[in-house]
Formats: sequence, structure tokens, C-alpha cells
Amino acid sequence: MTSPLPTDNRDSEDAVSPYYLPSNNEIPLFEAAYQARLPVILKGPTGCGKTRFVEYMAHRLKKPLITVACHEDLFASDLIGRYLLLNDETVWMDGPLTHAVRTGAICYLDEIVEARKDTTVVIHPLTDSRRTLHIDKKGESIAAHPDFLMVVSYNPGYQSVLKDLKQSTRQRFVSLEFHYPNPDNEAAIVSRESGLDLETAIKLVQLAGKIRNIREHGLTEGASTRLLIYAGCLIRQGISITDACRSAICLPLSDDQRLQETLMDLIGDLFGELPPANISLSG
Repeated sequence: MTSPLPTDNRDSEDAVSPYYLPSNNEIPLFEAAYQARLPVILKGPTGCGKTRFVEYMAHRLKKPLITVACHEDLFASDLIGRYLLLNDETVWMDGPLTHAVRTGAICYLDEIVEARKDTTVVIHPLTDSRRTLHIDKKGESIAAHPDFLMVVSYNPGYQSVLKDLKQSTRQRFVSLEFHYPNPDNEAAIVSRESGLDLETAIKLVQLAGKIRNIREHGLTEGASTRLLIYAGCLIRQGISITDACRSAICLPLSDDQRLQETLMDLIGDLFGELPPANISLSG
């Protein structure tokens, strides 16, 4: 038996709830997946809100969240645990995945394609009807807590022969697809998260739209919502719009000098010579 979902209290959520604006039907889909304890994979570009969505859903469902940022040096033992020497004794220390399995947390593996291939195999028994984690070093098999849920994310834009999820892994998950928010929502997010006035936030979103439209000229990624928030934070601290956009948006996107010039031209066309942006003191 799985525990019931909490009553929908979206309108009365307290102030510590992570700020998230839905783009589609991802909230009811995730809730349904959680109710059925179906593992979930989030697909979408870098900085579009995947991690914030998981944080929001964990808060909404009133479940603990354990997040692991995956990278190429992430070994299975980093997830499962290892024996450590403590006070001249060898003791076992659970890794984040094992802790989540035992306690019934939501375990979120961020950018799972960055992890070693042999690492992703350890999650397979947790993402089918077995819902079991096997610890070879201890000879122990742990049945997942009834509330445990596996969630992973990846960026399809980085797919390649070396960095892609195998079908044997993909087909174990319910998939939710994410994109950048629509312009109105994205401007509201940038304004809320950075404290910038809405008018300037709207122009930052317009800049992002223009940058995302020139990806075929050499950019591997468009300007993310996260970068727009960074730019807004710099502007709020008194940095000029041009310098803020260059440092927070242009330079992180590319090292190519010609692309930098193109991006700076877009900034000039959109903002021109402006006085310092107004700063919102609310939110």
C-alpha cells in the first residue's frame, strides 16, 4: 500500500515553498506517477527549471528530497555507500541513494547521462517491479521504502554516442518533457527570482528569445532562464545592463569571439544606451 497524496493546498502553501510556475500538465502527471510509484525522467535543456520542479514537487508532496549532481567520476559506491575507517573500526556508511531507499525519500539524480555507465545500472532494480537495491559489498538486498521514488533528469541537447541513455534505462521511466517557460511566465520568474522590475525582466526574456533563435550559428545551448536570473541579480547590484548581460549570458554561452560580437550586437539592439534599471523591492 502506498500512502495517500496530501490534500491539494496550492493556494495556501507557506512561504518556504519553492517558487515554480507550471508550463503544462507536469504537476498532475508527477503526482500520478508518485501515487503509482512510477520512476520519472525529466527531459529538457539546461537551466529550464527541472531541478526547481523536483524541489517544488517534493515540498508539495511533503516528502524529503535527496539530490545527487551526476558527473563522470561518480562511481556506484558514491551512490550506494562504502566501508570507512572510523576510530580504528571499519564501519559501513550509506550513500545518498541507499539512504533514500531506506527512508522513503525522493532521490533525484541530476543530469544522469554525466554519470559513468556502470553507475546507472545500479538503479535498474529500483525502477521496475522489484524496487530493490542490492549492495554487493554487504551481500544485502534492500526493499525500497513504500514512499521511495526515483527521479532522474538529462538534457537531450547533449545526446551523442558517448552521452546518451540506453533504451534499457529510458524505458524504465515515465518521461516528462520540459522547455523554457513561455515569455510571460519566464519574465515573471526572472523578476521574482532576481528582484528586478518586470519591464527589464521582459527585455531580458526577449534577448533570450533572440539568442535561442541563433543556435544554428554555433551555440550548443540557448540562454537559459537561470542565466537571465543571474543577469537580473547583477543588474540589481548596480551593474550596467550591458556588463551584466555580457558576464551572465554571453560569456557563459560561448568562447568564440565572433559569436560574442553577435550576442553583444543583440544586446545593443534591444537595450541601447539605458539608464540603470529600476529595482523591485518586493519578492
